Amino acid sequence: MELKLYVDRLSQPSRAILIFCKANGIEFEEVKIDLAKHQHHSPEFAEVNPMKQVPAIAHGDFKLFESHAILIYLASAFPGVADHWYPADVRKRAKIHSVLDWHHSNLRRGSVGYIFNSAIAIAIGAPLNLEAAAEGEKLLSASLAKIESYWLQEDRPFLLGNEKPSIADLSLVCEVMQLEAADESERERILSPHKRILKWIEDTKNATAPYFDEIHSIMPLARENIKELKVQASKP
Repeated sequence: MELKLYVDRLSQPSRAILIFCKANGIEFEEVKIDLAKHQHHSPEFAEVNPMKQVPAIAHGDFKLFESHAILIYLASAFPGVADHWYPADVRKRAKIHSVLDWHHSNLRRGSVGYIFNSAIAIAIGAPLNLEAAAEGEKLLSASLAKIESYWLQEDRPFLLGNEKPSIADLSLVCEVMQLEAADESERERILSPHKRILKWIEDTKNATAPYFDEIHSIMPLARENIKELKVQASKP
């Protein structure tokens, strides 16, 4: 069955799925859904994902949306995926699910609240909202601190004290990498207090090389584009 990934590389969950497939040798067709052009609202895409969000997949006649569910499906449905990504042990799986559930209400909500309202909104024609961005940053910073104090354990490179990455590491690191769309000074201000987060990002990057850098190569381009749009918006 042919696997199609409906993604936009500006979307952090889309990047996680692309990296996962490439790192595990899963063949797929990448179908770009350009968020800036509002292609996610098209009737054609609604046939794949009625919620009109990326990412989504079609595997033969099977369609699925929500990135965590997609990662679990891919890790389970394709042979040859290493056990560390989504272990067969039910208790280890439950721990990964706990991280993924926490992600939605904490790190992701803070990241989206900050990055979207301070930067990315302008790239899709929406106004910036600096008050909402400030609230998002508070939750983002608190979430980074919680990852360091709880989810990352001493002397272990990955979440839950693991020696190798799981789908939770990939999902959360791609979330943090959305800060690459912000100004360099803002990224430095938010991340520099979190040395273990920076090491975790580097460890995940190394574990999925060269695909991590390949898929994230869009981020510096996005940052420069957002800078230009902000300059234009500031002109009378």
